[in-house]
Amino acid sequence: MFDTHAHIHDPAFEPDREAMLARAREAGVARIMTIGTDLTTSRAARGAAERYGLDYAIGVHPHEAKDAPGDLAAALDGLQAEASGLRPRAIGEIGLDYYYDHSPRDVQQRVFATQLRYAAAREMPVVLHLRDAFDDFAAVLRAEALGALRGVVHCFTEGPERARALVGEFGLHLGIGGVLTFKSAEGVRAAVAEVGLDHLILETDCPYLAPVPYRGRRNEPAYIAATAAELARLLGRPVGEIVARTSANAAALFGA
Repeated sequence: MFDTHAHIHDPAFEPDREAMLARAREAGVARIMTIGTDLTTSRAARGAAERYGLDYAIGVHPHEAKDAPGDLAAALDGLQAEASGLRPRAIGEIGLDYYYDHSPRDVQQRVFATQLRYAAAREMPVVLHLRDAFDDFAAVLRAEALGALRGVVHCFTEGPERARALVGEFGLHLGIGGVLTFKSAEGVRAAVAEVGLDHLILETDCPYLAPVPYRGRRNEPAYIAATAAELARLLGRPVGEIVARTSANAAALFGA
């Protein structure tokens, strides 16, 4: 399995990071991508990736957009130049979040557009964050005219209509995590059944959003197996096929 969205560098894992990664390996997790949310955590993600043999992404989350440097492209180039050889697999996580509005919406949109252009110019995929901002999110994508956009809407929580738009109009993958197992997630399950396995990849978003039966606990990559099992049940496919297909989709997106 490939956990395509984790925050392994998060302080929540300080007490037992190595043991947690051992549990992931035992559960069949072969790859993990740890995701930055600002310049500082992007450096931390790189450090964790270098130390533990992980993949990583760099970027500025919409919550942190208000603190993004004026020349964000130069700052991201600087992060890449600092790497000792292990380059980021993607730019992310980036996008829009109007649920919390931790950054002004116009600032979120500007920082999002800047990072989309940055990724496109360097032919890098993107890891996208979308919450309560679908119309503006789609408008930014259209305004950037990124016909060759490669990326994933991580922690997908929308319904079938928006799933069709994200996959059909923009060619994006959907990142499926623990939310799929929640009792309240009927819309997500309907969306997943409609778009099909070719457009899905698995994630945990750990330490957040632990799946059933681990609700209330700190999430970790080993728990991705519960999401894979629920996806197999929903689509009526063997778990082995779910794991193979979603891992292949992720490898095609982020590189082998």
